[in-house]
Amino acid sequence: MTATSAPPQTAHRSAVEPGTPAARRRRPRLPFSMWHVLLAPLALLFAVPLIWLLLSSVMSNAEINRFPPALWPSGIDLGGYRYVLGNAMFPRWLLNSAIVSAVAVASNLLFGALGGYAFARMRFAGSRALLVLMLATMAIPFQLTMIPTFLVMKRLGLIDTLGALIVPSLVTPFAVFLLRQFFLSLPRELEEAAWIDGCSRLRVLFRIVLPLSRPALSTVSVLTFLSTWNDLTWPLIAINHDTQYTLQLGLTTFQGQHHTRWSAVMAGNVITVLPVLLAFLGAQKAFIRSITSSGLKG
Repeated sequence: MTATSAPPQTAHRSAVEPGTPAARRRRPRLPFSMWHVLLAPLALLFAVPLIWLLLSSVMSNAEINRFPPALWPSGIDLGGYRYVLGNAMFPRWLLNSAIVSAVAVASNLLFGALGGYAFARMRFAGSRALLVLMLATMAIPFQLTMIPTFLVMKRLGLIDTLGALIVPSLVTPFAVFLLRQFFLSLPRELEEAAWIDGCSRLRVLFRIVLPLSRPALSTVSVLTFLSTWNDLTWPLIAINHDTQYTLQLGLTTFQGQHHTRWSAVMAGNVITVLPVLLAFLGAQKAFIRSITSSGLKG
């Protein structure tokens, strides 16, 4: 009985079959994700207004007013920046905006953390109803509360002062709600261990909960800074004297009824946008972590 030899392996069997680990290892890997092919044009589309603003800020008034409009400056003209920075009131407007934004951010972090922790961990009579009522105020447009807020500020004697801009922004329902949602995602065991060691509620909040809530705190800081820094409607109503103007309100003085210095307007807007961009770029990772951890995902 003769032994039969095994049939020789064919070429297609000896080749690496697709789908095997060896084939996956041999596939060339792209240095970027395929999603970037779709997202890069969208990002460029959203960046077009910012790029146009930057280019317009180094154009002369004649180039900006030319028809058809110039898409690229013929040369770098810094006359708009010199006009803005040479304005005697511009540093005062910048300081006013910085004061209002800094106080609003600090107060929203403090009061938002206190309110959010109370709604997240404490149970008291009417807590759910109060939470729903607070969230319902977010659906009320500012146009409906504008006159009552003005009357309250007038009774307090704060009209035409920075206090009229600070007091209505001391705490927002969104800050309380966002921090509450983040606090709910934290394990209770950490707080219970601190209570056993004799810590009070406030000490647990400031020593344990808040250090773990840096993503949510960063998100509240960025959004509060963005809303107060860019606010124009309320300062336009509450402020009359130019020494109390914020930066956004001060830029409107560059636009006259018969003549507008568009180069100065564009340069001033570039200077105004820079702090917002830096704040967002510095906290974008914490912003994404907070949104994904607080149950606010779309």
